[in-house]
This record gives sequence, C-alpha cells and structure tokens, in this order.
Amino acid sequence: MNAKRMFDVAVAACGLVVLAPLLLALAVWIRLDSPGPALFRQERVGRGGKTFRIHKFRTMRDGPIGTGPAITVGADPRITRAGAFLRRHKLDELPQLIDVLRGDMSLVGPRPELPRYVAGYPPALRDKVLSVRPGITDVASIEFRNEAELLARAADPDREYREVVLPAKLRLAAAYVDGATLASDLRVIGRTLKALCWTR
Repeated sequence: MNAKRMFDVAVAACGLVVLAPLLLALAVWIRLDSPGPALFRQERVGRGGKTFRIHKFRTMRDGPIGTGPAITVGADPRITRAGAFLRRHKLDELPQLIDVLRGDMSLVGPRPELPRYVAGYPPALRDKVLSVRPGITDVASIEFRNEAELLARAADPDREYREVVLPAKLRLAAAYVDGATLASDLRVIGRTLKALCWTR
C-alpha cells in the first residue's frame, strides 16, 4: 500500500467515524424531506475503465433510474429542499468516503464520469485520466463548482457540457495525473475546504 492509499484509508475511516452523527442526521432529514432512500447509487467509470457504483446522498425526488437529464442545470425542479442545501455545501458527496475505503475512489483525483461521457473521451486523455483512482474532489471540482449555473445559461446544456466543460475538466485532470503527489493532494484538499468555506 503506497503513501497515497494509506492516507486515503486513514482519512476516510476517521472521517466516517467522526462524521457518523452528521451523516445519520442528514440521512434522516433526506428521508423526512421527501419519499425515497437516503442514499443514491449510480454507475460511474473508475480506474482502468472499470465501472463501480458511486454513493451519494439523494438530492432529487426518487424515481426510475435515468429519469430526466443526465446533468443538473440551474434550479432543476427535481432537486428537493434538503437536496439544494446538500448540493450547495457539497455534503451530498460525503458518502463517497465509503467508496474510498472500498478502493474504488481516492480523496483526490479526477471526478468519475458517467459511461456515456467517458465514451467520448479522446483516446490519449482517456487512458491518462483513467490510470488513477477517481476522487471525491479535484481541481476541476473547484474551478467548476458553479457548473449547474453555468450550464443553465447555455442554449443546449448537454452539448455545452460535452464540448466546453468536459474538455476543460479533462485537461485539468490530465495535468493532475502528470504531477500527482501526496503534497499536491493536500493542496487540493486545502483549496476545496477554502472554497466550501466561501460557499453561501
């Protein structure tokens, strides 16, 4: 087990223990706010192109998988009251600490995408970005933290995501892979926490 993996496991395990009361409270709130499970699971593409089921707190009304657009745009009517708060403060991502412990994800790394979007990756970038475990946060997550609002201004949000946002994210992800170290991960975590502190 290398230093990055040891760090991931230690932080994820401690985080789940320390945050257990908060996680339980959020799960109860989600269940009370709207019908359906507290957790949402969705297929994403991980290291080496292997798919896995990511864990998130549910932020939308419960319904059949695949209902509605694949991306969230602006004030999406599917988002619940609790979900809006969770998304604004990125608390919906906390269950991914489970995915870190399972080895499917890392604390820092390129965000895992849906298979439909990964299918459109340029081959060279695809191999590079998928050579590492996907992460809960990365530079692209910080730079595009207002992505839903950005896409809401586009005439065709899905096309805007595919042709503008996703290529930019891939370039940032590739740059991360080229220079990834434990120190760089710590810097990204620091930037993420700072960005969250400024979230209103």
